Amino acid sequence: MVTYKKFKRSYWLPICALILSCAPMDQRRNEVISQLITESDYPSEIILAGYGPSTSSFSQGLTIIGERMQNAFGDDLTVRYVYNLLDLGYPAANAQIGLIDKDALTLGYVTMHVGVPALEVAALPFLFSDSDAARAAMDGALGRAAIDSIEANSNLKVLGFYENGFRHVSNAIRPVDSPEDMTGLKIRTLAIETRPLELMGAAPLVTSLPDVIPGLASGELDGQENPFENVVTYGMYNYQKYYTKTYHSYLSRPIFVNRETFNSWPEDFRNEFQAAVNEAIELQRGLHDQAEIDAEEVIRESGGEILDLTPEQRQLFVESVQPMYQEAQAKYDQDLLELVGL
Repeated sequence: MVTYKKFKRSYWLPICALILSCAPMDQRRNEVISQLITESDYPSEIILAGYGPSTSSFSQGLTIIGERMQNAFGDDLTVRYVYNLLDLGYPAANAQIGLIDKDALTLGYVTMHVGVPALEVAALPFLFSDSDAARAAMDGALGRAAIDSIEANSNLKVLGFYENGFRHVSNAIRPVDSPEDMTGLKIRTLAIETRPLELMGAAPLVTSLPDVIPGLASGELDGQENPFENVVTYGMYNYQKYYTKTYHSYLSRPIFVNRETFNSWPEDFRNEFQAAVNEAIELQRGLHDQAEIDAEEVIRESGGEILDLTPEQRQLFVESVQPMYQEAQAKYDQDLLELVGL
C-alpha cells in the first residue's frame, strides 16, 4: 500500500505566505494558494461506526476500511471504531444518521428502505433468484437510483452497499412449511417487511432491535425474520426453535458519510477512502456467505430445526404475496420497475 506524503496545514500556511510575498498578485497565483490550503486539510481522525459485534461481517468490513486508511496515511491519521452503537445506549441503529450529520461519526451503515423507492423495490418479496442477481442489481442501475434518492433528500453521501442478505422466518411455536402455518404468528419485522408477512398470514410487529430479545423471551413475540447471520449475531437463536429458509426478501445496508465533509477532503484522501469501502464490501459479502453457513450450524447445535422448502412449498409462499406486485405497478415509476425486469 502506498503511503501518501503530505504537509500538515501548519506547514502549508508559512509556505503560502512566502509565495504571497514573492509572487505577483494575479488570479492564477490566488487559485494556487487556495488549492494548497484546501488540499492541506486532511482529517486527523476518522470514526467508523455500526451496530454489531466486532466479529460480524459488517464490523470486519469496518476494520478493513480503517486498516487501509491507516496504512495509507500513517501516524497523521487516528482511526477509531464504534462497532456497536447500541452498546452505548442509542435506541436504534439509525441514530448513526444524525450523528454523521453532526460530524460526530465519520462513516456508518444501516438498513434503510422505507421512503427510498429503489430500495423498496429491491426488497419486494421473492424478487431475486440468488445472491449474484441481487448483488448485480445493487452494484448497477438499481443501486445508483437508490443512492441518488438518498443523497437528494439528505446530507449523506452513499459509498456503496453492505449485504444484509436474504431473510428467513423463525418462531418458537411450530414448524412453518406453508403460508397457513404462519397464521397468527407474532413476527418481529422491519417496516418494509410488514406487507409481505401479512400476505403470508403472520401478524407482523415492527420492533426496535434492542427490544427483540426481551420480546422473544417474554412471549410478546412468537418469532422474527432475518438472515441467519443476524439471528446468531444478536442472540435470537436462544429463543427460537423452528426456522424456515424462505429467502423471502433481500435487503442491503447503505454505507454513508457526511457529504459536505467528504467533499471537503483532499482528492487523494477521498479516493483512498472510497477504495477502502469498495474493498470492505467485497470482504463483507464473502464473510456473509460463510456466516450464513456457520450460523445454520450454531442454530442446529442449539436445538433449532431448519426446514428447506421444496419447490412446491416455496411456490405457495410466492403466490401468497402476488398482490404486492400489482400494488408495485401502481406505486412506482415504470422506469424503476424495469431495472428489475418488472
